[in-house]
Amino acid sequence: MRSTGRFSTAVVGAALLLGCVSQTASSQPAGAQPASSEVASSGAASSEVADSARVLVFSKTAGFRHDSIPEGVAAVRQLGETGGFKVDATEDAGAFTARNLRRYDAVVFLSTTGDVLGPAQQRAFEGYIHQGGGYVGVHAAADTEYDWEFYGGLAGAYFQSHPAIQSATVTVEDGAHPATSGLPRAWERTDEWYNYRSNPRERAHVLASLDESSYTGGTMNGDHPIAWCQTYQGGRAFYTGLGHTKESYAEPAFRRHLLGGIRYAVGEAQADCRPETGYRPLFDGSQGSLSAWKQAGPGSFTLDADGTLTSSGGMGMLWYADRGFGAYSLKLDWKTAGAAGDDNSGVFVGFPPSDDPWSAVNNGYEIQIDATDVPEKTTGSVYGFQSADLGRRDRALNPPGEWNTYEIRVEGERLRVWLNGVKINDFTSTDPARSLADGHIGIQNHGADDQVAFRDIRIKELPAKSPARTASQGE
Repeated sequence: MRSTGRFSTAVVGAALLLGCVSQTASSQPAGAQPASSEVASSGAASSEVADSARVLVFSKTAGFRHDSIPEGVAAVRQLGETGGFKVDATEDAGAFTARNLRRYDAVVFLSTTGDVLGPAQQRAFEGYIHQGGGYVGVHAAADTEYDWEFYGGLAGAYFQSHPAIQSATVTVEDGAHPATSGLPRAWERTDEWYNYRSNPRERAHVLASLDESSYTGGTMNGDHPIAWCQTYQGGRAFYTGLGHTKESYAEPAFRRHLLGGIRYAVGEAQADCRPETGYRPLFDGSQGSLSAWKQAGPGSFTLDADGTLTSSGGMGMLWYADRGFGAYSLKLDWKTAGAAGDDNSGVFVGFPPSDDPWSAVNNGYEIQIDATDVPEKTTGSVYGFQSADLGRRDRALNPPGEWNTYEIRVEGERLRVWLNGVKINDFTSTDPARSLADGHIGIQNHGADDQVAFRDIRIKELPAKSPARTASQGE
């Protein structure tokens, strides 16, 4: 795939406010296939955007054909026009050659159905994903290629059934992924709600699920993923079960959801799409979940209406006082506000309980957030002790104003840091005064000019390991 520049998020945001599709692609009868020349000609663009990302929308059907496909194609085209990426559209399976697919950063399977690719085309697409290509599956993309094992793994789950179109509550599980970061936690909307043959949660990272009590016809026993992402055999994959109705493609929130999935798939936005199970919330966005936390030192955190904590003043720290932890995986989402990325904050681990924030500084370790300091004091560093791998860090880091996800994993005296699913630091403590074997966690409010937001702080406790095993274990 070609290297790409970042989309203009300001322009994209303005486009999403339009809330309507300005033009509609021509309808095709079921099974119709436009000439392959459409792929080469449909995305002509001026030289000023020649280096932008390019997306192929594929909407061939060999089974049921959704009448919303034209609206879907038009919506992706419009998102491309306003967001700075090129869009080609085809229903010709002949577009799936190794040479042609190299032109694209992602392929959108837009309500495809049935067996739409032949063996040679399947091999070409597998090679494309293996070399880092992106996949976006929309709605009936899960009703496609049932006999192609690779595709089933890429999509994440196959369609089984659906009840009548009706309103339901979509529960947003990941507030950091670009496909769901701008959505309400409880998203009420009308669509055709798919049941799936298997639950993808163990294999993919679930972004949103259905509240089966909010509608009739759900068959997944209360755990009903409806949108997810994953890295798959070298590529990036995003799937959403939404998008059956024509009205979906004129809905600003759904368009934002779809655009975020495309941005992830083409590599313009980073996210942790590893499967996530077994975590429990320490802060879930509610006022009640703050009852176990205490503010140490000056300043504070403000709980915003969208469930985020934003730092104010300082220098202080909000710490989880209910108990300390030994071996664990801590995950939390964060973003900086300033355009320069120099809003200072950090995550402290391994310190004793204290109402003095300097106790954490002197007895624990800080995983830094500010991206503008020297290597051992910048994003992903163990502050003052060890720099992150800056090359990997820079590739994984989202810009100011966008959410990032840390995983901070502590086992014995070993501390590892993942940024948006990429391991960027591996540190071992040798200072008895800073033992990681037991301690508290906290988030820093650094000063009046530093505004950093946090959300969804969760933890999974891990089995304790001996020091020797911890130092030699694999990933």
